Amino acid sequence: MSAPTVLDAAGSEVSRPDPTVIEQVEGAARAARTAARALARATTVTKNAVLSTAADALLARSDEILAANARDIARAEAAGTSGSLLDRLRLTAERVAGIADGLRQVAVLPDPIGDVIAGKTLPNGLRLRQVRVPLGVIGMVYEARPNVTVDAFGIACKSGNAVLLRGSSSAADSNAALVAILRDALTSHGLSADCVSLLPSQDRSSVTALIRARGLVDVVIPRGGAGLIASVVRDATVPTIETGTGNCHVYVGAAADLDVAERIVVNAKTRRPSVCNTAETLLVDAAVAPTALPRLLSALQAHGVVVHGDEDGMVPAGDADWADEYLSLDIAVKVVDGLDAAIEHIERWGTGHTEAIVTQDLAAATEFTDRVDAAAVMVNASTAFTDGEEFGFGAEIGISTQKLHARGPMGLPELTSTKWVVWGEGQVRA
Repeated sequence: MSAPTVLDAAGSEVSRPDPTVIEQVEGAARAARTAARALARATTVTKNAVLSTAADALLARSDEILAANARDIARAEAAGTSGSLLDRLRLTAERVAGIADGLRQVAVLPDPIGDVIAGKTLPNGLRLRQVRVPLGVIGMVYEARPNVTVDAFGIACKSGNAVLLRGSSSAADSNAALVAILRDALTSHGLSADCVSLLPSQDRSSVTALIRARGLVDVVIPRGGAGLIASVVRDATVPTIETGTGNCHVYVGAAADLDVAERIVVNAKTRRPSVCNTAETLLVDAAVAPTALPRLLSALQAHGVVVHGDEDGMVPAGDADWADEYLSLDIAVKVVDGLDAAIEHIERWGTGHTEAIVTQDLAAATEFTDRVDAAAVMVNASTAFTDGEEFGFGAEIGISTQKLHARGPMGLPELTSTKWVVWGEGQVRA
């Protein structure tokens, strides 16, 4: 039976929170909190063994995972899901192998827990140390991509955190198969299966319960489209780390090497259009536009890219095009009058994810990196490199576009907090 409905302030019909689902989520959160206490004290050897066992099991049970994913794909296709979302949802044997390899990469990374960040001895003899500790219980709200299920587990486990996963209903079967394997890996090494739990995905109530479970959940990380991220950030009472809507730009400057520019623009747009580090807008300096624009447009169109802009032969562009994260083979193109105009455009329309300049002018490149406010700024390199694995972090839990508590690809240290440990010999304060 569907949940009864009520009207919101605007008069629209919305679902009433389902008390049964809320109870399920809060129960999972309490169990995760207990599990997190033990995981926080687990040795690096144990955590690495869990990750290695999980990686082996993903490969050994690949057929099981792909069968579950095929059911999700079939439902999504029947529902008319877009090609970009289908790409995010789809698993292949190669992608499963890549996911398993991501766990192995995390396993060999240094364990941040217990690292001493700072330390000193005060004149009164007190010895102070600031050490890394886990955040505790992390809630993940994400769409489609089942690889996030494993990535989030791997990086949470290595950093000593329990994780509550609220994936989308479109990936329900895939996520269930993956989490069952991960829970088996935990228990095989004496840790609680509740270090990772999959929350119900058929009802919005599970999101509401998760993001409002203050006191049970320490932080929520939304990962998906702009609408999902905005609604979680708006409605959460649990502290939230905002991960990236990626309206990323490539600016081809007046001193650009056009061979380099073509390689970068095509890669940034077409390598994998459905991910957040894809270039969505191409800015071309007016000084090189007569030569550069035809060449770049021809290269993009040869890869099936639909071009939106103000020039002849383009799909007419408006504000929605400059603001859009297409996540498809579409790109907005604009000719700008110099570096200042390019930066002004990025300031107005960018989302603070990744911005790139192509230029051989060192002064222009330096000014661009100094003035552009984004989590990552590229010089003569594709926006596709903004990725935890590419940065050497192993699997990432997301790319933060805010400035607190982390920014950019979030690896193991970004999933920790710190505490001060103070040793004395009976000192009291005057």
